[in-house]
Amino acid sequence: MQLNGAALPERPPPICGLSPFARTLLAMLVITAPVLAGVLPDDRADVMWHVYNGGDITVEGPELLVRKKVGDSLSLSAGYYEDMISSASIDVKLSASPYHETRKQENVGADYQHGKTTYSVGFIHSREPDYIADTSFYSVSQDMFGDLTTVTMGYKRAWDNVYRDIKDPQGQLINDPTFHQQADHRGYSLSLSQILTRNTILGVNYELLTDQGYLANPYRKIRYLSPGAGEGFTLADQVYPNTRTSNAASVQLKYYLPYRAALTGLYRFYTDTWGVVAHTVEFDYTHPAWKHWIFDGSLRFYKQTHADFYSDLFPRADYQNFMARDRELAAFDDYTVGVGASYEFHVPSAPWISKSSFNVRVEHLTVDYSDFRNALLAGEYGAGNEPLYKLNANIFQVFASVWF
Repeated sequence: MQLNGAALPERPPPICGLSPFARTLLAMLVITAPVLAGVLPDDRADVMWHVYNGGDITVEGPELLVRKKVGDSLSLSAGYYEDMISSASIDVKLSASPYHETRKQENVGADYQHGKTTYSVGFIHSREPDYIADTSFYSVSQDMFGDLTTVTMGYKRAWDNVYRDIKDPQGQLINDPTFHQQADHRGYSLSLSQILTRNTILGVNYELLTDQGYLANPYRKIRYLSPGAGEGFTLADQVYPNTRTSNAASVQLKYYLPYRAALTGLYRFYTDTWGVVAHTVEFDYTHPAWKHWIFDGSLRFYKQTHADFYSDLFPRADYQNFMARDRELAAFDDYTVGVGASYEFHVPSAPWISKSSFNVRVEHLTVDYSDFRNALLAGEYGAGNEPLYKLNANIFQVFASVWF
């Protein structure tokens, strides 16, 4: 039911494939995107509905964000995010039963501007039946060299409480009173935004994450060869290290075309102490049309190696000290193609609204696993000879924004 508790590379399967900490950071980056030093966020309200469907998993729910300035130097924000998850994924079918649950998340934040410096703080609380995560974050941004350069330093801290659901005698899901684990996460970031020319902006980012505590998944299992049993394998609990350190660096270049369009290219490199190495390449194109429309398209490619202690099928029980069969730690490639449209309009009957926009975005994700097999087909192909697993998913977002 709950996904891997460790921070992951940037591009695992989206939303429902992320760990609670990674989902928290993702929501934080979306909801409280870094502001430019010297410029406070606009007063605005955003309402969104998101849907993810793929791999027999459906995730949908609302998101609400409100930002408001208080005077000339302070901006406050508050948000709410919800995931309603229904899963009968390949992992669930192998070792558990289909489930439905809801994850709710609230966040608050503040940005304070003093001269060319902006200080940002915030807190996020996320909860679901078997996982509670609290995250605080802080950052300082400074404009320099004639406002052509912005340097931002950030720090994140998260505390997770991990539970495990079991069924009571009446068949209702309850927390297992014998299982309660904790995890602690810290993140440090440094970013540089540099205006190179009147049409070109360079962004460089570095992030260091450290995780400690229970980083496994209480529901997912490893499997090992057992020729005389069932379909040729036996399931057992995963065993993870209790520490993980990861490093990620990225470079982004944005070029504004003469006809108000923009091209963006990004490369990101990730590595961690579990042996995962990942590369991300992304291209985006934004194009205004007519008077009120803006269209955009994106293409993203992600590739990662497997963790040192990952295997789809271990030779025997207790084969090594650490063992995992979480597909997020497998080797895989994924491709994401996305298109979006935004329409800006005014509401004559509401003069207090300066402008409004309606936005729609659709993405298609394909994930090809190199060493994670469909164990549900072991009876047909034999353990270890099953077809490699492939995931296809569609992500849909519709949201409206109001500036006031």
